[in-house]
Amino acid sequence: MKLYSVNTGYFKLDGGAMFGVVPKSMWNKLNPADENNLCSWAMRSLLIEHGDRLILIDTGLGNKQDAKFFGHYYLHGDDTLDRSLAKYGFHRNDITDVFLTHLHFDHVGGAIVIENNKMVPAFRNAVFWSNEQHWQWAIKPNDREKASFLKENIQPIQDSGRLCMIEVKEDIAFMDDITIRFVNGHTRAMMLPQINNYKEKTIVYMADLLPSAGHIPIPYVMAYDMFPLTTLQEKKAFLQEALQNDFILFFEHDPVYECCTLAMTEKGIRPKDFFRLDEIQ
Repeated sequence: MKLYSVNTGYFKLDGGAMFGVVPKSMWNKLNPADENNLCSWAMRSLLIEHGDRLILIDTGLGNKQDAKFFGHYYLHGDDTLDRSLAKYGFHRNDITDVFLTHLHFDHVGGAIVIENNKMVPAFRNAVFWSNEQHWQWAIKPNDREKASFLKENIQPIQDSGRLCMIEVKEDIAFMDDITIRFVNGHTRAMMLPQINNYKEKTIVYMADLLPSAGHIPIPYVMAYDMFPLTTLQEKKAFLQEALQNDFILFFEHDPVYECCTLAMTEKGIRPKDFFRLDEIQ
């Protein structure tokens, strides 16, 4: 098995929304905001080469939306999904599986493109993985979350006939050496892939449970989370387990750091060492 970090670009979100009840005087030291109170965030996918399968975890924002949409999110940087794949010698048509941690637009937007004025899957040879609980939550969204669930990102996946559902079950195996953790604080039944036995290490793709290293302190919970108290409980339990078992955390949105390990400090569990995925030995 081989793992590749795939940066699909950067975007901006309101710093207050990203750090919830934490005062700006504190979070601004972690990710300094611009004059509009916006912070830059990565959209970092993970590519897994496993036997004859090439699995892409999340797809970034994509590029099919109109100028008004991108005007809210300030897509920037030179990285794109295609350029990052090409760096490793891959093309989007090589992808066999697209694993969607959840269906918010910054995680699934790149799954769909416009061709001949039609919305179609960007990965013509891939199947797409979600789960029934989250899928139903996304296609019948609540008023607070519906702006994150865009029909044009979701419906074409189902229309393609290539949508596969994963059973919502604790530590269910996706394939050899990859299990799935389900969490419900950010959104219903978000999936965190856990890669076991990679160079004798365990790596967890954090998605939006811990979008960045700055979110490791327990109170640092996004205002975007549907159930923040659930997030608190999930973070506490996960961080304890990760510390005890020396997990490596892989961050989807941290603008600087790809990975870290954890240590116990006088302030609680905090990052220990930061490193790139390709530095794991």
